[in-house]
Order: sequence, then structure tokens, then C-alpha cells
Amino acid sequence: MSATVSQTILIVGGGLAGLSAARLLHRAGVGFKLLEARDRLGGRILSVDATGEPSGDGFDLGPSWFWPGLQPAMGDLVHLLGLHYFEQNSDGDVIFQRMSREAPQRYRGMRQEPQSMRLVGGTGAIISALAESLPAQSIQLSARVTHVSLEGQDVVVQYVDGSGSSHKQRASHVLFALPPRLIEAKVLFSPSLDFATSERWQRTPTWMAPHAKFFALYDCPFWRDAGLSGTAQSLVGPLVEIHDATTASGRAALFGFVGLPAEQRAAVGRDAIVAASVQQLAQMFGPQAAGPRATLFKDWTDDPLTATADDRAGGHPSSDRRPWVNGKWRDYISLAGSETSLTEPGYLDGAVEAATRTANEIISRLGRSERQAFAPSSEVSRA
Repeated sequence: MSATVSQTILIVGGGLAGLSAARLLHRAGVGFKLLEARDRLGGRILSVDATGEPSGDGFDLGPSWFWPGLQPAMGDLVHLLGLHYFEQNSDGDVIFQRMSREAPQRYRGMRQEPQSMRLVGGTGAIISALAESLPAQSIQLSARVTHVSLEGQDVVVQYVDGSGSSHKQRASHVLFALPPRLIEAKVLFSPSLDFATSERWQRTPTWMAPHAKFFALYDCPFWRDAGLSGTAQSLVGPLVEIHDATTASGRAALFGFVGLPAEQRAAVGRDAIVAASVQQLAQMFGPQAAGPRATLFKDWTDDPLTATADDRAGGHPSSDRRPWVNGKWRDYISLAGSETSLTEPGYLDGAVEAATRTANEIISRLGRSERQAFAPSSEVSRA
């Protein structure tokens, strides 16, 4: 085990929330270290190319949409980082598939209100922009946190690196930018969390964790030429909701949410789901859809750095203003994952809101501590 290293603020999780918090701490001159369990940044944000590798012009296997008019935190951050976005394509008719023995029905499409927006380059563009604004030496990948303990006024965080070696990091405060349920399942606390805190974390659904997404990539968005928007709904499946996933650069694709529950997906298997999804797209969009140049499939339930055994059922987190941490840990750790947002829990905007609020609370607390440290001498000078 390596020697214990001292650091002021430790951030656990390098997704949108963790990087947003890191940006604010860095701009305020607060030292931080960010630990990310994956070998990449982004968390549930994952934009990939046709081979499934992370890409700067990718398809979003995780969250894709945001609504700047309704979600100011995300909209403002996109603006501050100088990123560009575009409307989700909704021009054209929509398809509805009611029963397998009936032909899909075509209906006149309606413009979305509010209009869903997507980032140019994929949602991963915001992760890249945030990472570029931070000192590289303050970010460590492949660092999976396993234990957190209190030692005096310090928090000691134990983590395992990519080679399996164990390390310790000492901090004055730890900001967990992870889903509460994942923290409760994966991290051992000493002293233990109080029962009410532990139970609340465990009961909070992790957004995306129960879901699976399928993409079919094509040479061109042929459905648009046929007057279709790419939007479809199905009561048959395996895809229950389908959308045009063509990138801003013109890389054509359709994507769908897989409607099968996690246990059924596991029983059927990836290959069968992919084959059935392609067949379904051909039924709905015509024979051209039967020959995609590539397919992508991401089952978030199979990702141990996102989902736990409790995430096989659906559910969306709800906003709750109660403190996320109580008891002995109240002054030493904070939660800032999207699920803890007061306004948009589970969404991209929620990650930014929760991270901004929590980071600003830490910055304010540090400022008060510094003022208190100088208070005695000031009082003496005034006497």
C-alpha cells in the first residue's frame, strides 16, 4: 500500500457532476483531487463511434437531450464552455406499431414543445471541454474507491488502481459525484452511515441504470427522404421508443430504448436483441433499415460502475430537500450526483445543478473557516 497523501477536497466520480464541481473549485483556487473508477471520464455520458469506442463526434449511448429553456444550469454551462447544440430532428411523420400482426401505422408528426436539443459532437463534448479546463495532474482514472473512514478531522479514502494496488488519500472533505445507491452498495464507511441515510441512498433510483439503448447506423438518413422523422412508438418491441440519432455532422442513425426488463434482456442475450431490433426497424421504416452498416448496444444494467442489483427495475429519482448526509458524516462528505438535484434529478441539468450547489457550499464553508482562523487576531487589534 502506498503512503497516505494529503489533499484538501477529494471528488469521487468523473462524470458531468464531478467535473462541474471540479471546475468551480479550481476557479475558486481550492485544491482538489478527482478519482474516477473508469478508465475514461464521463460516467453515464458516453459518446462513441461505429466501433463503440469513445469519439469526439459520437453517438450517445447514455443521455443525449437537454432543454436549455427549461434547464438553465445545463444551458448556461454549455454557453460558458462555448459549445454548440442543435435540435433533435422531428420533421416528418411518426410511426406507431400497435400489434405484431398489423402493419405499422403512419401519422402526421407534430413539432416538439419544448424542442429537445443535442450537443454537436455528442454529449461527450461537454466532458471533454470540462476536462480541458482542469489540471491533468488533479485527475486520476482507474481509481475505484472502496473504503472511507474518519481519522480525527480528516477523511481517509482508500481506493484500488487499475493494477489492483491499494492507495489512501487524505482530505478535509469528500464530494461524492455518484448516484447515492451506487455509493451505498460499493463503499464501506467507518464509522457506519446512520440507518436513515443508508436506507435513503439505497432507495434512490439511479437514472439510466435499468435501461438499454440500441443504435443502427446507416450511410444516409433515408427515412427523411420518405417524409419520416425517425420517431416511432411500439407496443410490440423489442424497441419501444425510437428516434433519429443522426449527428450534427450527418452520420446517420436510428436509436431505440429496449423495452424488455433487465432480467429478460439477460435471458434473451445481446445478439438476439440486436437481430430483433434490426428486424423491427425494417418493419417500421422499410427494407433499407434491414442493412445497417453497424449496430451499437449498451445495457447499463450490466455496467457495475453504474448499476447495482437494485437497479433492475425502473424508476426516476424525485427531488427532495432533506439533507443527504446526517450523523457523524454530515460535515465531512457531500453528495452531488444528478439524483441529488433539487430541480432536475436524473437529468444532465440535474448533475450541473447539484454539483454547482454543492461546490459553492464547500467554497463558502472554506471561506468561513479562513475568516474564523483570523478572527482572534482581528479582535485583539480592535481591543
